[in-house]
Amino acid sequence: MTTQAFKLALDPREMLGKKVKQLRRTGIIPVHLYGPEMESRSLQCTQRDVLRALSQTGGTTPITISVNGESGEFLTFAREVQWHPVRGDILHVDFMAVRATQRLTAQVPISLIGESPGARGIGGSVIQQLRELTVEALPLELPSEVEINLEILTDPAGVIRAGDMTLPTNVLLITDAEDVVVRIEALRVEEAAGQEAEEAPDSDAGSDDPGSS
Repeated sequence: MTTQAFKLALDPREMLGKKVKQLRRTGIIPVHLYGPEMESRSLQCTQRDVLRALSQTGGTTPITISVNGESGEFLTFAREVQWHPVRGDILHVDFMAVRATQRLTAQVPISLIGESPGARGIGGSVIQQLRELTVEALPLELPSEVEINLEILTDPAGVIRAGDMTLPTNVLLITDAEDVVVRIEALRVEEAAGQEAEEAPDSDAGSDDPGSS
């Protein structure tokens, strides 16, 4: 599904270099805004607002950035997020500004819904071999995810390939159309035989040795 751009207001940043540690102690995250036909900007935002923006947008939903005290907006994507290796909090975020008319290439996550009749019929399992599709689209037309309804996978030997997936209008598939996204894996014969052997009663249990006296 295609989503609307998330709005995020940033403040100009004067502290640079090692001084940004002072910002982080107060819950402020340093931000870098860059893009074609613009000078890079050093900005800042509260950690709370940055986390909310990242959690709601992922990597494929655009973020409309405004700078407090200035006019105009920038259509952007979060392109690099630095996390503290121990604490796990955000250290820095890079936002890349794009033009609304500029087609972009992005990796879109694949989401599975429903249940496969083909897998259920043979007691098999659904294996997802591809978790992202590479697509091309305008920034505001990039899907946040692409869904596969497993109900269409009725044949135990069937597969769903990248080219079988339905994409929104004006979204171009870049991933090889023949790449397998989902397939069914049947229970292997040797595993089934092993399970039957474990479940079968021991025919020799409790019997006397005919050679004993």
